[in-house]
Amino acid sequence: MVRPPLTADERDRGRRLGALLRAARGNRSPAEIAAASGVSQEALRKIETGRVPTPAFFTVAALAGALDVPLDRLLADLAPAADDTALTA
Repeated sequence: MVRPPLTADERDRGRRLGALLRAARGNRSPAEIAAASGVSQEALRKIETGRVPTPAFFTVAALAGALDVPLDRLLADLAPAADDTALTA
C-alpha cells in the first residue's frame, strides 16, 4: 500500500505537535523523557523537530504520559479552527 504524500496542513500539525511536546518537556532532558516513555531519544528528537509529523498513536500516548500531558489537551491544542476541515485518518 502506497501512502499518499502529507498535505501542508498535516506537516504543520506535526510541527505544532512537536512544539507542544518540547514545551511540555521543559527543563527535563530528552534522555529522561525517552527513558520514562520507552520512546528512543532519536524518535523523540524527530517528533519534537517536526521531522516525523505523524507519529504512531501509542508513541504520542507514551510521550504524553511521561510528560503528564492529557491526550485530550494535545488534541484540543492541535484541533483545527471551527471553519477548518476535520482531521482525517
